[in-house]
Amino acid sequence: MRASLLGITLGVLLVCLVGWLLVIGRALLLPFVIALIIWYLINALAHAFCLVSLGGLRVPRWLAVVLSLVCIFIGTALVINLVTANLTQLAADAPVYQARLETLLRDLVARLTPEGASDFTLNIRDFLPADLLPRMVTAGASVITTLAGSGALVAIYVIFLLLEQSTFDGKLRRLFRDPQRTASVLAIRDEISRSILHYVGIKTIVSAATGTLTGLILVAAGLPYAPLFGFIAFVLNYIPTIGSLVAVIFPALLALVSYDSLGPFLAITFGLGAIQFTLGNLVEPRLMGSNLNLSPLVILLSLTFWGALWGTVGMIVCVPLTIVALIVCSRFEATLPLAVLLSARGNVAD
Repeated sequence: MRASLLGITLGVLLVCLVGWLLVIGRALLLPFVIALIIWYLINALAHAFCLVSLGGLRVPRWLAVVLSLVCIFIGTALVINLVTANLTQLAADAPVYQARLETLLRDLVARLTPEGASDFTLNIRDFLPADLLPRMVTAGASVITTLAGSGALVAIYVIFLLLEQSTFDGKLRRLFRDPQRTASVLAIRDEISRSILHYVGIKTIVSAATGTLTGLILVAAGLPYAPLFGFIAFVLNYIPTIGSLVAVIFPALLALVSYDSLGPFLAITFGLGAIQFTLGNLVEPRLMGSNLNLSPLVILLSLTFWGALWGTVGMIVCVPLTIVALIVCSRFEATLPLAVLLSARGNVAD
């Protein structure tokens, strides 16, 4: 009994220590986590290039990696320039949209409660600050600036991961002298790599489709900053559950203050909602299959936990981190009950 209580106490202390280190080391860990995401994207894209056959000849692995690096570098540069230009213009136009939003709210209250319109006019600043929209734009710009500021460190991490990935197997074999233990560790590593590459690859394809269709609908509707909202939809689609909802809210609010009638607002809202529902609930589950085997409740709890620790980046990586935890816990008898709780059906042997 005492040994069991001691083990539980040490486990709780270990969890608290790890959580404290994750919070304290956020500035150091986040660039490395971002680098890991990019590294997986490069490997997924390189795998796709290796599948291409030209006259019976396939692209060599090293060339596929180089092509993946070039594609991601060019894509990142174009996206940063596009997002920066759109954010700059949106910051200049934010006061106009703020005034329009206040007018809409004032008219709405005047229609619903005419006698309370004057009180609402006096108290509108209490819950709708005059610089609300400019502050939202500034927050978005600060996120881009932070990511760009750590770009050099992320790039260094990615380069070293690519250079050393061919030595990982040899290091593991020398780290564990027992052949059976080495084989078990390599099997866990391979399963984690397959699961995360499967998730990241499909999620990237679906996110790219979501962002592209979002941008096209907004361009067709004549809404400003369509490329910016397309990029936001692409990024937020990596965040489970709430990402697709937020991706619809932003352009819908802009449409509400940009047009004089509700027609464009309703068309944009329902159009973007249909895209998110179709891709997120019909297409993506078919492509994912049952490989993840994660409980939806666990994904929601993981989203909350990692979001509280690491913000937006934590929300993006919450599913891959939970996949790693599920696979590792399922391979050890002591942590098998935890793997069962994390799984969708309780069968961790799949």
